[in-house]
Amino acid sequence: MTREDGGAAPAVRTVEGDLPGPELGVCDAHDHLFLRSPRLPGEELADTEAAEQQLRGFAEHGGRSLVQWTPYGLGRQSGALVELARRTGTRLVAATGLHQAQHYTEEPPSDPAKLFVQELTRGIRGGVCGEQPRAGLIKVAGDFHGLGPYAQRTMAAAAEAHHATGAPIAVHLEQGTGAADVLAFLCEQQEVPPSSVLLGHLGRCPDVRMQREAARSGAWLVFDGPSRTHHATDWRLFDSLADLLEQGYGDQLLLGGDTVTATARAETGVPFVTRVLRSRVTRELGPETARRLFVDNPARAFAVHWKS
Repeated sequence: MTREDGGAAPAVRTVEGDLPGPELGVCDAHDHLFLRSPRLPGEELADTEAAEQQLRGFAEHGGRSLVQWTPYGLGRQSGALVELARRTGTRLVAATGLHQAQHYTEEPPSDPAKLFVQELTRGIRGGVCGEQPRAGLIKVAGDFHGLGPYAQRTMAAAAEAHHATGAPIAVHLEQGTGAADVLAFLCEQQEVPPSSVLLGHLGRCPDVRMQREAARSGAWLVFDGPSRTHHATDWRLFDSLADLLEQGYGDQLLLGGDTVTATARAETGVPFVTRVLRSRVTRELGPETARRLFVDNPARAFAVHWKS
């Protein structure tokens, strides 16, 4: 994609190719169709037919695109994502990156930055029929109220890959904590623009002052749930959204479902985002706000000037 002046236009890198941000339509900014982790035995998301049903239920209520934050080594099934995108007409974005060490049973890649760049620019190995869909974002994770050595290594690799490609960096905040540490490390030490950082799970620690501080940085604030473990993701969600909207940060807010287990899929699943959450945002905060949070903001958050 190029602009009329010959420069590269911002684009969302989906598993089917690059496209303009507005083509995402109504977007689930953080979810999972496929995921497996030794920390979640028996709760794997691995069934392609079940994933297709999730997408079709999502689309029945207006859903058009979904960003899967499942990173390297956790069963992201990039080839299946391509087939699902084709069969359902849903725009799907895949992730590279690394989660916390506890989610792996094998040693991490020796050069994670090189891996991330390869998956963002050349493609993710293992696609069907020889296809290697490219990742469209980098997923990493912080620790509870801080950043340990492993988190710092993976985030430094993510920053290196961002500088090489322009890819956005999506961050798992453990229990919703550590946003200030993440921003200090990525934006101040590693010189990643805050507008390229997505802070996930902020609703799990419903500290309005902390959320305002994160918003002042210019980063994206991702509210993703529901979750039985963190009940505050539901009953404090609209208080947080209303406060941040009132403070003028409405252009930095994103919403998603973060369906990580088979149990969560059975109880709510991806369709919850459009069937319940989007409907409630429309009803309580107004249709213009709903469009901003589900359409306009994702179009800007995930569309970047790719360098390669």
